Amino acid sequence: MTRLSSAFAKGPALVTFITGGDPTPDATPAILDALVAGGADVIELGMPFTDPMADGPAIQCANLRSLGAGTTTADIFRIAADFRARHPKVPLVLMGYANPMITRGPEWFANECQKAGVDGVICVDIPPEEDPELGPALRAVGVSLIRLATPTTDAARLPAVLDGSSGFLYYVSVAGITGMQQAAQTSIEEAVARIKASATIPVAVGFGVRTPEQAAAIARHADGVVVGSALVDLVAQHGADAAGPVEELTRALAGAVHSAR
Repeated sequence: MTRLSSAFAKGPALVTFITGGDPTPDATPAILDALVAGGADVIELGMPFTDPMADGPAIQCANLRSLGAGTTTADIFRIAADFRARHPKVPLVLMGYANPMITRGPEWFANECQKAGVDGVICVDIPPEEDPELGPALRAVGVSLIRLATPTTDAARLPAVLDGSSGFLYYVSVAGITGMQQAAQTSIEEAVARIKASATIPVAVGFGVRTPEQAAAIARHADGVVVGSALVDLVAQHGADAAGPVEELTRALAGAVHSAR
């Protein structure tokens, strides 16, 4: 089993996101460690980018803080490699946008992921139709390409989204940006049931999940729950001292997710 499959095999998984390099590259490791200490099952590390078009204000600002601190792609891979050395069993996923991932060529990026111990990659702006831009290079080195499905992903399109996707499928529960609103619970339940009827990989739900109560409601139906903006807000509030508050919220979220069924 892979680290990702093991994480989801234990029951509903908590997937947590922070932006790498926010507030500084040197502060990120302690925040990542706080996520693990709080009980997160999978860690998403955001790669800072100048135009994060899928993200709401919280993560937009986190990208600007990170870039303002001088964070580079090399820093992200160093943070990832150091994380892997400290946490050999915790899955780590890089999440971001195409430009930083393919500007040096997809093979370069895939090899750096493999060397750093990265388990999966979520690229927001490479759709299935453009899979050759990154997918083959990642699959060649055993790194999962984790695709996104949305409320507008219908039955005709879902097979294309699932084809070549591994690790888990990220269901974006709202037709909008991160952190702004949450979809109605009934619509999430219906969408997850529909996707799981076709998918052979776990389905995790994100966008707009901020509280343990919301996370628990989703975990009763989905294989995983993704929380990002609520954690990023704590980094914005506490800066380099965010590890304590991040661990506290993560522990509450993890408890809610893991006891949902």
